[in-house]
Amino acid sequence: MRIESRPVPSTLPALGDVPPLLTRLYAARGVSSAAELDKRLQALLPFELFKGMPEAVAVLIEALEKRESILVVGDFDCDGATASSVAVLALRALGAAAVDYLVPNRFEYGYGLTPEIVEVALTRAPQVLVTVDNGISSIEGVAAAKAAGLKVVVTDHHLPANQLPAADAIVNPSQPGCQFPSKAVAGVGVIFYVMLALRAALREKGWFTAQRPEPNLGELLDLVALGTVADVVPLDANNRIFVHQGLARIRAGRCRPGIRALLEVAGRPAQRLVSTDLGFIVGPRLNAAGRLDDMSLGIECLLTDNEDLARDIARELDSLNRDRKSIERDMQQQALATLAAMDMQEGDLPFGLCLFDAEWHQGVIGILASRLKDKYHRPVIAFADAGNGDIKGSARSVVGLHIRDALDAVAARQPGLISKFGGHAMAAGLSLPATHFEAFKAAFDVEVRRQLNADDLTGRLLSDGELVQSEFNLELAGQLREAGPWGQHFPEPGFHGEFHLIQQRLVGERHLKMVLQLPGSPDVLDAIAFNIDPKVWPNPTVERVLLAYTLDINEFRGRQTLQLMVKHLQAQ
Repeated sequence: MRIESRPVPSTLPALGDVPPLLTRLYAARGVSSAAELDKRLQALLPFELFKGMPEAVAVLIEALEKRESILVVGDFDCDGATASSVAVLALRALGAAAVDYLVPNRFEYGYGLTPEIVEVALTRAPQVLVTVDNGISSIEGVAAAKAAGLKVVVTDHHLPANQLPAADAIVNPSQPGCQFPSKAVAGVGVIFYVMLALRAALREKGWFTAQRPEPNLGELLDLVALGTVADVVPLDANNRIFVHQGLARIRAGRCRPGIRALLEVAGRPAQRLVSTDLGFIVGPRLNAAGRLDDMSLGIECLLTDNEDLARDIARELDSLNRDRKSIERDMQQQALATLAAMDMQEGDLPFGLCLFDAEWHQGVIGILASRLKDKYHRPVIAFADAGNGDIKGSARSVVGLHIRDALDAVAARQPGLISKFGGHAMAAGLSLPATHFEAFKAAFDVEVRRQLNADDLTGRLLSDGELVQSEFNLELAGQLREAGPWGQHFPEPGFHGEFHLIQQRLVGERHLKMVLQLPGSPDVLDAIAFNIDPKVWPNPTVERVLLAYTLDINEFRGRQTLQLMVKHLQAQ
């Protein structure tokens, strides 16, 4: 792993009264004007920019006026769960007569609005189907729903194929001809925008009365923030507004009982919540339902207004998440053993790494692929048995390779090799016959080698430079915390430097607590590195270390102290 300085523009932008250090940090993340730092709701992009929005609103208004039954078809990840919850809660608040949801079980039906899911949906007797976080590739499923006489509104954010489904309306910023500037909006953000547009249209029609008051949709922003962060979409200016506003509601105690309960079981105080907590604490517990069981459990946690029920479900989700971690550890050990048996140096590994084990859990292969991608710094696809002679893969990529486009290129060169695929730049899913695995593995490696070179596969950490002694203080740590929200493509400020290692000890099984000293300074600093290799650390022979770290505020028994959160550690 090498540490490199993050590039900074030669001319810094004028950001008003933002301090010089923060101005440099923002500039390095592409901020060019003070308007991009406006986190007020009024600064959100307008829903009128979405292609297909008038058609979607027209279908939904008719459903409300005719008291038609609406069925929301979601996805089995955190974005899908929050999007489903936003759709159900908002439609009920707006006066829909009958709203229900359906999430495909990943082990029985797989992803999206398939013809098989339409058959299940028809048992609920809906008149309108609304997809959230899926549907843009559901050509056959939408056709089956239309053939059954249903109206279909597709809301999605995934990249479309050459053919679009024949839905009554499609709202997706990635569809051809859509002028909505933020292509990074998550599925939960798309459906939230649809609900904003629907409320505006209903307001114009005089729909709201004393008996049917106009709802405050801002109450759903905690869900929007959670889904946005958990789906790891780029935090552009628009998404940062969503996350900032949602975090503000959670910190103020004005969030859904389910989110509050999930934070309680994790032991995380809501008042100190930051955006990364949504991705590493709340999101995984919700996702555990979709990975190991049924995401309906997660959605019920988000929908319920009953605090006791929310706590019960949160405890169940927490237990599922512990099971998921155990399964993941076993799978990772198996994968590492498989790679070790190949007896290759890291430089000899395929550029595009594909692994398959018939015993691996379908719901956890995405996390496994992500862990291996981080370890070996290359695109990874982990496959599990999907039954009926098929295998299902989950792909994770590195900077420089658009993984969905790479799969598209493989499919174009070898038609029939892949049964189906879809996804984003950094993550994708696919299915193919088990007999095609070896051919696909070779074809994928060829495609990755076509786009990347060996230097692209070298792990690197971008640093915002070295801090001077006077900058190691609680004030700067607090400023950095509030300057976010930080996340994908808008990373939390990180720094590097050499330190004297004064003390080191294990906490738990894999966490290293350290006491550090800056060269030439008598002051000492606390630091912690999570998930270290216990075979390497602690190492009493090491006296100097090179660290990459972020500044954090540790709170214990009401006392706040500065702590370095170590991202990379190496002896000097």
